[in-house]
Amino acid sequence: MKDALLVALLVGGMMAIGAVPHTLLPTLGGKSKDKRRFNAYAKTVASRLVRQGLAAWVRRDGISYLRITEAGRHKLAFTREKMRLKDEKRRWDGRWRMVAFDLPERRRTVRARLRATMAEVGFVRLQDSVWVYPHDCEEFIALLKAELKIGKDALYAIVERIENDKTIRAHFHLPLA
Repeated sequence: MKDALLVALLVGGMMAIGAVPHTLLPTLGGKSKDKRRFNAYAKTVASRLVRQGLAAWVRRDGISYLRITEAGRHKLAFTREKMRLKDEKRRWDGRWRMVAFDLPERRRTVRARLRATMAEVGFVRLQDSVWVYPHDCEEFIALLKAELKIGKDALYAIVERIENDKTIRAHFHLPLA
């Protein structure tokens, strides 16, 4: 429901949580049609968004509204780009997109998140810190680097050829050379 609420904030600008009709719950990713449970759940999600800096409370005419922040817009763009990569089927241009990173041990949780996100999207691991993908994903990697605050610790490269790439091509259902 978190992403759905962010989308609603992005589209609507601001919203008063108590004023959202409970009939929208299925649209926002919920199951119950009970209005009180919906309002409590929406307030919990809204509080979590505020705590994470993705939304902020704004007061107008005595009513509190929830408004998306710049960080919330960034998070939404990242989520949208991640979904696009996972769902999109495109023609392969014969080039590999390679991501190599070197994160110190003190940032192992960030490194684990990076690996998990890349695996979730569909990248294939060549080595622990080298991953490949067959389609353009430069925007996604830029958003991922910003999301994880890894900057120069990760490099994006477009590679013409990878030695012994038959298993990688088979994984992505690409024509064998």
